[in-house]
Amino acid sequence: PEPRPEPRPLPLWQRALVAGGGAGAAAGAWLLLRARRERERERRRRAALRGLGLPRDGAALRDQEGAPRAARDFLGRWVLLYFGFTHCPDACPEALLRLSRAAAALERDPALPPLQPLFITVDPERDDEAALRRYLRDFHPRLVGLTGPAPDVRAAAAALRVYASEGPRDADGDYIVDHSVLIYLLGPDGVLLDCYGTGKSAEELERSVRRHMLTYRPLQ
Repeated sequence: PEPRPEPRPLPLWQRALVAGGGAGAAAGAWLLLRARRERERERRRRAALRGLGLPRDGAALRDQEGAPRAARDFLGRWVLLYFGFTHCPDACPEALLRLSRAAAALERDPALPPLQPLFITVDPERDDEAALRRYLRDFHPRLVGLTGPAPDVRAAAAALRVYASEGPRDADGDYIVDHSVLIYLLGPDGVLLDCYGTGKSAEELERSVRRHMLTYRPLQ
């Protein structure tokens, strides 16, 4: 039999199409896999967040005017929250100034939902209503401060995994409370959405909260 002629190679443009098609299919599969991974990561993140927020049960705390306040009072509103104490020498005033400036900037935009600035003491022994009134008047005018029995204060802190530990007392009985220095953002459903350390400026804080407000989806 006569030898079969060698098949002619595909023209360059056809080879490019074949190679491009294969690469495109691989890229599409990779994008699909990445999207699935991102959805799963978001699902796990949102599931974890469901367990973080102010406790909805238990005794109510009291604000600086002595009125009882519970977590349900803040549902439906965005909350910027800081845990601290009125004898704090520097970390608490600095954080509350950033929180207050961010809240003031956000409330100047009428298109955004209302935001409640909130402070919860980690030192209820010394921080009664009068102490909170004196301390908080230097910050945002709508800043609400909460105090109450030590077990209820600890429950509020534990719900957001806030660390607080009383240090040794000096000869005058004075002491410092070592505590977490994060600002917490809670969504309208009372669940933690974000937190901000000391490295976040008031402007960065404002931009982040604004972004959360504009892209918010309630947890399912």
